[in-house]
This record gives sequence, C-alpha cells and structure tokens, in this order.
Amino acid sequence: MSHKAGFVNIIGNPNVGKSTLMNAFVGEKLSIITSKAQTTRHRILGIVNGENFQVVLSDTPGIIKPAYELQSSMMDFVKSAFEDADVLVYMVEIGEKELKDEAFFKKITNSKIPVLLLINKIDTSNQDQLEAQVKLWSEKVPNALIYPISALEGFNVKEVFEKIIELLPESPAFYPKDQLTDKPERFFVNENIREKILLNYKKEIPYAVEVDTEEFFEEENIIRMRSVIMVERETQKGIIIGHKGSALKKVGVEARKDLEKFFGKQVHLELYVKVNKNWRSDQRQLKRFGYNQK
Repeated sequence: MSHKAGFVNIIGNPNVGKSTLMNAFVGEKLSIITSKAQTTRHRILGIVNGENFQVVLSDTPGIIKPAYELQSSMMDFVKSAFEDADVLVYMVEIGEKELKDEAFFKKITNSKIPVLLLINKIDTSNQDQLEAQVKLWSEKVPNALIYPISALEGFNVKEVFEKIIELLPESPAFYPKDQLTDKPERFFVNENIREKILLNYKKEIPYAVEVDTEEFFEEENIIRMRSVIMVERETQKGIIIGHKGSALKKVGVEARKDLEKFFGKQVHLELYVKVNKNWRSDQRQLKRFGYNQK
C-alpha cells in the first residue's frame, strides 16, 4: 500500500479558530485556546499518523501588522508556513471579509499548491449569511476549495481531514510514527502557564509575559517543575503575584491540574515572577525564547 505524508499549514487572522482546529485534528491540546487575539506566538507542529499516512499540521500565529520585534518574529513563522506547505489551510470566520495583510493574501490567491478555505464558526450563523460568505470567498479566492466548518463543534472537521489526506503527495513519514509534535516537554509547560495568564489577567499583562521552565525533573510517580514568569515592569510583577500571592497561586493550581492531565502523572509546580525589561523588543532575549530564529 502506498504511503502519503506532507505538511499542512494553517494560517488566518487572529482568533479565527486555528488552534481549535489543530487540536481537533490531533486529538490532543497542543495549542493554547483563549478568546484573546494573538494567543499563538510560535509555529507549533502537530503530527497525525495512520497506517498509510502522516499529516504534519502547523498552527501559526494570527496574521497582524507587527508593532514590535516579538510580533515581527511571529510573522516570520507565518512566512515560513508558505515555504514548506504541501497543502495550505486558510481559515476565516463568519462575517470576515479580508486578511489583515495584503501581501499574505496575494500569496494565497497565487498559490501553486492546494488551498482549503475553511469558513469557521458557522454554528453562530444562519443559512443566508453562510451562503453569502461562501459566494464572497469563492470570488476572492477562486483557487480554493471551500468548506464551512465548526472546529469547536466538530462539524465538517472529519471531511476536511479526509480531503487533506487525499491531497497529500506520496511520501514516506517525516517523523517517527509515535511522535505527536516537534516541541519539547518544557515548551508545553510554558504554553500552559501562559494560557492561564491569558485567562486570568486583563489588558496588556498577558502580552508582556513570557514563561521559561528552568527545571523539569521526571521521577517515577511525579514530575517536578520550576518555571519563571517574566514581565517587563515592576508594576506588572505586582499584578501577576496579586494580594498575598493569591493571583499567582490561582495560575499555579490551574496550570498544575492541566499539566497532570497532559503528562498523565502527578506534577509539582513552583512558580516565580521576575522583571525582564523590554524583552519583547530585545533580539537577544527573543532568540533565547525561541523567536527570531534567522
């Protein structure tokens, strides 16, 4: 039996459901999902294996016009998604009419590889609105196959995945068949803690935060972790910690529960907060955190 394998890269505006779709395909929570924009900062691979296929999915940051160095690095991850894709998945949501970056949009409409345009969140629309959206996107991206979906409710997700396998080239697997992602365990610890910060704090705080897991020791029955939450200013440090440490404790409890599910083991998590001034604009710091990999 022939074997298919390839890279399927998911792009779109912020908060259209890219991470929800990726997690639905993989069956594991690899990407952060919150209602806040710009949640995904890295390009995260999720690998789905079958007897005669391997789909290497790539979740990318939402397309924005960069305002500082971190956001420029995030857009570099999106650019790289065009370079190695065998199938491009362009996600929009009901009511959306354009991509926020014209240059990226031209790349999609001029693509020589198959493009699947997914209109997400159709569970929030009606038939007339959906038909109007399908017509609009058919005219805007005539080279795309269009699928209305609900990534959250699972509507049409299986059909899209089957189409992806059909479009993949014949190829041996790129990764071992038991591998789920290209990221190390510490990355998911960092992302999980960052997700809890996105959910528990408002305004600028979540966007000024980076998490670094400095220690990760796995024993037979427990994993011991020590993670540092970095902020840009002293005032932000006070907000993260909260009155008598209550806010930080809440983040720690929520993260630990999630990480125990993810790793299937008891977790001991220590959290610390420190100020790392202007890390979002510091190229050396960004490289250390896995951005700016040029």
